[in-house]
Amino acid sequence: MDTNDEIEKAALEKGRLLFSGPLGFEKGVVALDQLPADGRVEIAFAGRSNVGKSTLVNALTGRKALARASNTPGRTRELNLFLIGDSLRAVDMPGYGYAKAPKTEISRWQKLIKTYLRGRAGLTRVYVLIDARHGINKTDLPMLDLLDECAVSYQIVLTKMDKLKTGEAEKVVSATAEAISKRPAAFPVLIATSAEKGGGIDELRAAIADLI
Repeated sequence: MDTNDEIEKAALEKGRLLFSGPLGFEKGVVALDQLPADGRVEIAFAGRSNVGKSTLVNALTGRKALARASNTPGRTRELNLFLIGDSLRAVDMPGYGYAKAPKTEISRWQKLIKTYLRGRAGLTRVYVLIDARHGINKTDLPMLDLLDECAVSYQIVLTKMDKLKTGEAEKVVSATAEAISKRPAAFPVLIATSAEKGGGIDELRAAIADLI
C-alpha cells in the first residue's frame, strides 16, 4: 500500500509533468462567444488588481513572460487563455477592485467576469488569489459571493507569503481558512505561495493536475 509520502510524491510529479509539457498563450477574448469549446478541463485565476495573477501563471509554467506582469493595476482587460498540455486551459481574468480605471472600463470588465462565471459550463475550478499581507478584504467579498451564487468551485491561493514576517504565516492561513469555512463553493484546503521564492508552486501544480 502506498504511504502518504509516496502519494504526495506521485501528485507532485503529476503536476511537474503537466507543466513541463507543451504550453502557450492561446488568445484573449472580450466576450463569451469568443471562447473556444473543445472539451478541455478549464481553470481560472481571479484576484484583486495587482495581487500577482500574471506573475503566478509565469511561475507555474516556468516561463518569465508567458503572462504579462505589470506593476500597473488593471493591466489585464480581457480573459487571457493559455493552453497547458493536451487537456487543460487556464484563464487569467481581469483584476477586480481597481477604482482608478474609467467607469465604462470597470463596468465592461465586471460584466465580462460575471458572464464568464455564470455561463462557462466547462469551468472546473477558480483559483482566487489573496495577498497574504492583507488577507480577504471587502474588495474580495463580491467575487466570493458571486462564485458561491454560481456554484463554481473555488480555492484560495495566498500570494506573496515571502513578504510576511516570521510567525505571521500560520496566523494568516488560519484566519483565511476560518473566513471561508462556511462558504458553500469554497474548497477547504488553502495553498500558500510565493511566486518570487517558488514556495507552494509545486503544490499548486499538483492540485491543478489532480483536476484532470
